Amino acid sequence: MLRIQNYINGLLVAPQAGRYLDNIEPATGQVYGQIPDSGPEDVAAAVAAAEAALPAWRALPAEDRGRLLVKIADLIDANLDRLARAESQDNGKPLSLARVMDIPRAASNFHFFGTAAGHFATEAHVQEGVAVNYTVRHPVGVVGCISPWNLPLYLFTWKIAPALAVGCCVVAKPSEITPATAFLLSELCIEAGLPAGVLNIVHGNGPNCGQAIVEHPGIKAISFTGGTATGRHLAATAAPMFKKLSLELGGKNPNIIFADCDLAAAVATSIRSSFANQGQICLCGSRIFVERPIYEAFKTEFLQQLKDQRIGDPLEAETKQGALVSEAHLNKVLAYIKLAHDEGGILLAGGHRATVPGRCENGYFLEPTVFENLPFDCRTNQEEIFGPVVTLTPFDTDEEALMMANSTDYGLSATLWTRDLQRAHRVAHQLHSGIVWVNTWLHRDLRTPFGGMKNSGVGREGGLEALRFFTEAQNVCVKL
Repeated sequence: MLRIQNYINGLLVAPQAGRYLDNIEPATGQVYGQIPDSGPEDVAAAVAAAEAALPAWRALPAEDRGRLLVKIADLIDANLDRLARAESQDNGKPLSLARVMDIPRAASNFHFFGTAAGHFATEAHVQEGVAVNYTVRHPVGVVGCISPWNLPLYLFTWKIAPALAVGCCVVAKPSEITPATAFLLSELCIEAGLPAGVLNIVHGNGPNCGQAIVEHPGIKAISFTGGTATGRHLAATAAPMFKKLSLELGGKNPNIIFADCDLAAAVATSIRSSFANQGQICLCGSRIFVERPIYEAFKTEFLQQLKDQRIGDPLEAETKQGALVSEAHLNKVLAYIKLAHDEGGILLAGGHRATVPGRCENGYFLEPTVFENLPFDCRTNQEEIFGPVVTLTPFDTDEEALMMANSTDYGLSATLWTRDLQRAHRVAHQLHSGIVWVNTWLHRDLRTPFGGMKNSGVGREGGLEALRFFTEAQNVCVKL
């Protein structure tokens, strides 16, 4: 049985109170490991280690910091199969998905920000004959990074890498539901020679460990990805302490299909954007709006292709749909399926817990589920379900599609399908979404800012936005 340890001051250590939590494999429903049930005392030790390491780390030339991050990226690449298997077992996602998305993107996070460290330039402004003003960006100090369970290593590294690149030291907490790859990352950091205390990984739950990170006065900034309710609580704690906050929160994303689209591409990609990672991606398009002239054709082809979403053991190559992350989450999604029935929805596909024979017979599997005939403003269409459940709704005009798309409290992402370039720009600019994809989905360019509007969060990650978040700007004015 795997017993995970904290990574504090360059060492793998047990939690000070000696308490552990069970780690359950979603595909089997069985305990397969234990993780530290860390508390404030473990967080305090991690912060002390980070504070001790900070002067030397921030003074290290950016190019040298970058080389260490690139070395970690190379080690992630070299351990692809080991990390992917751990991610699949821990999360329930298909091993094939972890191999092609989660682990490669984690490596690219370290590589991108490792190389970006040397290109983060000082700004200068000349007032002719008067003065030269230049802006220096100093690392904010010790920062806290708290990441979710749906894309464990991918989102964990997306926060850690830019913080380290600019010279911050980090106290990080992965989700207690999916801690395995964060633990393996700590081993790779030791192998890479990352100085002790620069990165500290403390495992535990939100109330004991996460709250201690948010409350600790030595932590100057918090980067958090997770649910909107948790983000609201976190902000209420951190804001009075004047901590910098970056919050990437929930989504209820519209997928708008116009009649002039490439129908084959729209259907195939919409299957992926609906059900990838069992619908447990904050960017999944869970509300599909289809222009009425092609509504029936889209629905027919969508349901036909849905039959190919094979549910099975995540370790099998043919599996496209793995297990949901936990029994509690499975029950939450099932409750929303019941709600959709109660609200008058017509079930077109799925809607039931799935049984996978063999070793996975007790796993947390759910059929991909599709409803139609639901009002755009019902709870099923307004609240984040975060599972393999989507709704189909016809529309007649651009204005109607925009009204329904913008009707929720969320504004993380949206997808448009159209061949009309002018319409694409016009509609995209009217969507209340931080990210809009046109004729594609989940395309990533690390140079661009990522984040949501409304209740989907504050701040941006990615590119220069991430580097700026983990720094404080200082203006220096020199009189000529």
